[in-house]
Amino acid sequence: QVQLVESGGGQVQPGGSLRLSCAASGIIDPIYVMKWYRQAPGKQREMVAQIAAIGSTDYADFAKGRFIVSGDNALNTVYLQMNNLKPEDTAVYLCHAIIGLSSGDYSTAWGQGTQVTVSS
Repeated sequence: QVQLVESGGGQVQPGGSLRLSCAASGIIDPIYVMKWYRQAPGKQREMVAQIAAIGSTDYADFAKGRFIVSGDNALNTVYLQMNNLKPEDTAVYLCHAIIGLSSGDYSTAWGQGTQVTVSS
């Protein structure tokens, strides 16, 4: 069973940067897509960015121009570089894997999340 562990969160001042990591273990089947989500208190979970095994990336509008998602070829480790952070970026950031099974179906896995707090 795939396990995901996020790290790199913390407290940073507005305008600062953080680099989050998501490390996958217990991998048997290939990870097709790794996504970053975030959830702020009282708000719905929202997608931040994603990277596919083929290398394509996609971002939420609020992340474009500020965040960069990257990872190794197998998506065993994925990063989220966050620049020019704003107080509204404060949230728990979670990674989410879409895993391709030999049967043709998909399974998913979530990490526990890492807290990002942007305040002065």
